[in-house]
Amino acid sequence: MSLFVQKYGGTSVGSIERIEAVADKVAGFKAQGHDMVVVLSAMSGETNRLIDLARQIQEHPDPREMDVLVSTGEQVTIALLSMALKKRGYDACSYTGGQVKILTDNAHTKARIQRIDVERMRRDLDAGKVVVVAGFQGVDDEGNITTLGRGGSDTTGVALAAALDATECQIYTDVDGVYTTDPRVVDSARRLDRITFEEMLEMASLGSKVLQIRAVEFAGKYKVPLRVLSTFEEGGGTLISLDEENNEMEQPVVSGIAFNRDEAKLTIRGVPDTPGVACRILAPVGAENIEVDVIVQNISAVDGTTDFTFTVHRNDLSKARKVLERVAEELGAREVVSDDKIAKVSIVGVGMRSHANVASRMFEALGEDNINIQMITTSEIKISVIIDERYLELAVRALHSAFELSEPKVTE
Repeated sequence: MSLFVQKYGGTSVGSIERIEAVADKVAGFKAQGHDMVVVLSAMSGETNRLIDLARQIQEHPDPREMDVLVSTGEQVTIALLSMALKKRGYDACSYTGGQVKILTDNAHTKARIQRIDVERMRRDLDAGKVVVVAGFQGVDDEGNITTLGRGGSDTTGVALAAALDATECQIYTDVDGVYTTDPRVVDSARRLDRITFEEMLEMASLGSKVLQIRAVEFAGKYKVPLRVLSTFEEGGGTLISLDEENNEMEQPVVSGIAFNRDEAKLTIRGVPDTPGVACRILAPVGAENIEVDVIVQNISAVDGTTDFTFTVHRNDLSKARKVLERVAEELGAREVVSDDKIAKVSIVGVGMRSHANVASRMFEALGEDNINIQMITTSEIKISVIIDERYLELAVRALHSAFELSEPKVTE
């Protein structure tokens, strides 16, 4: 007998009919003799509705009260699923994050899990009950309701699986697994049977929206086997596990292509090329809680100045530019220029560790389609380039083809 923690997203529980379908799926696992813990999100659209209500009252809602408000969405779904399971003859009990108890820090709207009390869940599981838990939420030391940020139900599921030493954490969503790239961009994108934590973490951070980054980090840290499946289709999904658990004889060089349209680029030109100048530029940006991604500093010019370029999220461009213009004045730089019509495309794969010429193959494929590379950044298992946004889909298709990531052709 196995213990499964299953998480169902908002679209999976978006109506009474879909909640009934989830109940059928959970009941099927229970009938096979498995112990079941089920984590639910709010119904699709409900969290946005609650946020909109708050903003009708306060332009910038109080974080503590916002957590009290938005945490109610999950209470609806956990109660309804428990009723649906009882109707099918299976004993079930619903719990909020505070009842479980999932203890977090006190950073409202973006709290982090510190520990989980599993005693109550263990008692219920030993009694044969299905434990249904509200995702996305917990409580701090003072009993205040906290939430984990968007996508936080994924993290709840993984954290419960780690605390309970579950056989597997299964994330049910509206896609049937992790693909080599977005099938809406490349028709021949292939679902991956397996992917490593490292690869999934890179793909999540680079723009893949399948899983929350923190959930993948948590799973990797505590070695929780993580599987992404479709609520609406049968299939084995994609297993995310440790590199050494992958029994393939040889890893593919590249496992997937990730991309992000939400990039913007800032350049401060003519700054003094002196020690510490990068800190003097980026420290004020970081102080405004703006995350910096790709960074490039040019070689020094004859006059002892250089150009410094970095990327930020497109939503932060206006704020970052104001900071940079202030810095430019302090440093005596020539000008600040920005571009919000860029995108980032990345290739990811643990096989890159043991293969040479991956970068040149990537650059060759882009060059053949006359796609100019503006910036480059690399890690051990990924290469990312910044390009003009209008060439994004062309670049993704070119790289998907160059690294032969499509489904193998079936010969008759």
